[in-house]
Amino acid sequence: MKKTIETLKPTIFEIYDRLHGHPEISWQEHHTTSFLADFLRKSGCEVTTFPDCTGVVGTIGNGKSDLSVGLRADMDALWQEVDGKFQANHSCGHDAHMTMVLGVLLVLQAQKIEVPGRIMFLFQPAEEQGNGALKMIENKVVDELDFLYGVHVRPMDEVPHNQAAAGILHGANQTIFGSITGYDAHGARPHQGNNAIEVISTIVEQLKGIHLDPTTPYSIKMTQVTAGEKNTNIIPGSAKFHLDLRAQTNEAMNELVHKTGHVLQSVARLYQTSIYYESSNQVYAATINKTAQKLMEYAITQTLGEENLMAPIVTPGAEDFHYYTKERPHLKATMLGLGCDLQPGLHHPNMTFNREALLNGIEILTRTVLHTFDK
Repeated sequence: MKKTIETLKPTIFEIYDRLHGHPEISWQEHHTTSFLADFLRKSGCEVTTFPDCTGVVGTIGNGKSDLSVGLRADMDALWQEVDGKFQANHSCGHDAHMTMVLGVLLVLQAQKIEVPGRIMFLFQPAEEQGNGALKMIENKVVDELDFLYGVHVRPMDEVPHNQAAAGILHGANQTIFGSITGYDAHGARPHQGNNAIEVISTIVEQLKGIHLDPTTPYSIKMTQVTAGEKNTNIIPGSAKFHLDLRAQTNEAMNELVHKTGHVLQSVARLYQTSIYYESSNQVYAATINKTAQKLMEYAITQTLGEENLMAPIVTPGAEDFHYYTKERPHLKATMLGLGCDLQPGLHHPNMTFNREALLNGIEILTRTVLHTFDK
């Protein structure tokens, strides 16, 4: 298989360059969807697109077996400042993920492998917003699948180059959108209103007093604030803010959300002001299926050697991949954590990685799929 992949390397890198050079943000992955659909169609896949969203699914297989296996890649880029200019940017590796999933298709075709069941190549939009997987679930994409595998490139301090893990224990993530509603006041008459900026400051300080079981990683921080307009002699009575909540387990996240709500309510009473808030973009902590993990571990050892197999890694980052198993518990799923010399880090505007690792990822995913049918 390595020889086949080495032969395909120019095509694989060409695909990566094409995807990397055309980043699109969440729910706007129109050109990416079109490119992938054309590629899948020309490769002989049964192709499905969706009238209500971006994303595309390609399916192959003769159906002699009832077993169905899915490979999922996320599609969207981030919107961030790069060299002084805001733009769409693939700094989370989704271009690499798409390339590896397409690479599996290329290898199967090059080796003329006919799987007994069906393989689904699932390209999902809007992972960065945390709700793309839900849309695929709503469209019943994974209902007939038995196994689902994902992949994510990992920072070098988590997984070194030429090593891999057969599971990523992502944490739970939730965003709280809040607003403070009050009346503006003259800068010389602060007693005639509530200063929304002071309210915000108190919220930030009180959030530091939230404590959970210290053996479970968690964090809460304010990530966006807007208050005031053009005039500097007006005390703003209103403001908007976002809170980012992280916890390694779903149970800890539930507790964190509850205690955050208590803080916001207490601050509202203290200042006798109105604080409205709601939770959104909930992403669940990971659940790894042991059967899927073992199949991928075997594929990693065949590809990289037993000495380069790492245990499932724990990371505070979140992934909407875990909606699939939360909403469809019958799915046996895990996600490959691929070492690729990624630096300085995920979401850094100048993130880079060793492209040779794409070949490792393609081989691991291909072997995992084939082992799943052989089990």
